[in-house]
Amino acid sequence: MKKVSGIGKRRVAAEEESSEIYKTRRGEIATAATRVFNRMGLQRATLKAVADEMGVDRASLYYYVSSKEALFDEVVKTVVKRNLEITKMICASDLSPGRKLRDLICTLMTSYGEHYPVFYIYIRENLSHVDESRSDWSREMRVLNRQTTEAIIAIIEQGYADKSFRNVGSARVVAYGVLGVVGWTHRWFRPGQTEVSAEEVGKIYAEMILAGIESPY
Repeated sequence: MKKVSGIGKRRVAAEEESSEIYKTRRGEIATAATRVFNRMGLQRATLKAVADEMGVDRASLYYYVSSKEALFDEVVKTVVKRNLEITKMICASDLSPGRKLRDLICTLMTSYGEHYPVFYIYIRENLSHVDESRSDWSREMRVLNRQTTEAIIAIIEQGYADKSFRNVGSARVVAYGVLGVVGWTHRWFRPGQTEVSAEEVGKIYAEMILAGIESPY
């Protein structure tokens, strides 16, 4: 049976208690880690780099996080949850289906740019083949991914229902297409190096996709 260190036991106890102070500190660490991952990428990043970013001793971080991978997972989950909240808000709004889809594409692309390369590393992650220690995280992320996809499907179906979108086929396939177009930018988009910003990429994608499905009538 795997032994748990003293600091590990205290970390587990703190996570279960989940006090406001503890959650606030975890949030601060996640914010600092995002900056480090953005600069260094997952492979080169270390907990020491995160500690240096915060101006604290590395040992103090182990009370809040066990490894850089666990910290990366926490950062990604925070971003995915925020994106899902925004997606649900857009979906539930009184905007037209076309405006909803436009806003959603722009929002997702902007988020990808803001959290580069963290989110792109996540996109390449095979959630069905992760280390056992990350299995709970993987399951939760798959649930969040499905909820995001279902929200996009709902927007497409709204457009089909009110005839503002041409019914080009399965709403699920269209939703996967939207996510695929945005996600594929990990192959070429580099903030500060690519000639256009993430926001501009989102606008271009929105125009391109909507031009293909919006009804001309």
